[in-house]
Amino acid sequence: MAQPTPARARICADCDDFPAVAITTGLRNPDGTRQTLTATCPTCKGHGHTAPAALVRAGR
Repeated sequence: MAQPTPARARICADCDDFPAVAITTGLRNPDGTRQTLTATCPTCKGHGHTAPAALVRAGR
């Protein structure tokens, strides 16, 4: 019988649990790899989940 997956922490609604992405610039490095920029979600600050509202109100 299949085991249920336990509930994870609250997923950020803005990034949908993809907190950091790599964006290619279209340029290449001398070794042939692509140059990329890393962008993080400003809402969850790159964590992928948000803090519960009680902790935000308490200032933690």
